[in-house]
Amino acid sequence: MVLNRLRGRLTPLLESIGRGFAATGLSANFWTGVGLAVAFAAAVVYGSFLEYSYILGGILLLVSGFFDMVDGQVARATGRSSKRGAFLDSMFDKIAEVAIFAGLASGGLVAPEIALLGIGMSLLVSYARAKADALGIEIRGLGIGERAERLLIIAIVGMIPGMMALAVLAVVVISAITVAQRMRYVYRRLD
Repeated sequence: MVLNRLRGRLTPLLESIGRGFAATGLSANFWTGVGLAVAFAAAVVYGSFLEYSYILGGILLLVSGFFDMVDGQVARATGRSSKRGAFLDSMFDKIAEVAIFAGLASGGLVAPEIALLGIGMSLLVSYARAKADALGIEIRGLGIGERAERLLIIAIVGMIPGMMALAVLAVVVISAITVAQRMRYVYRRLD
């Protein structure tokens, strides 16, 4: 929700970035794959026990988020938006989230229980949207903790020494609020 408002203001810049990446001739699906690969790199770094893994992992997570934005802009710039591309993007997003939380847990940056809560609540946010879509109810942008907000919290707050557990707990809280907001909204619109 928060970033969707900002995204609206940045539309001209985002469209320009999309045109620039589209000029490479590489497809939106290619950039989706790059985003996933960078997210996997972030997960590996988070799980590596390197001295500053929380900083390098955070930087890689931000880069991954950039490419997650690029793929959609390239699809729009080339006029090649498709259901297949949207499906691939959505699936890769969830795979990346699972990898990130697994990396955080395996690298000892957060307790496994906290990582499990984080990924569980994050996936429930996505499930609520998927179920609403299946019922014909549009809820895109509804809630305070969509994917971009969740990953920004992990990347940015998690770069502060000793704050990764707090960052993931914040993700759990905003995800829970978002799930409740979405459930309430959809429930009220059903017979």
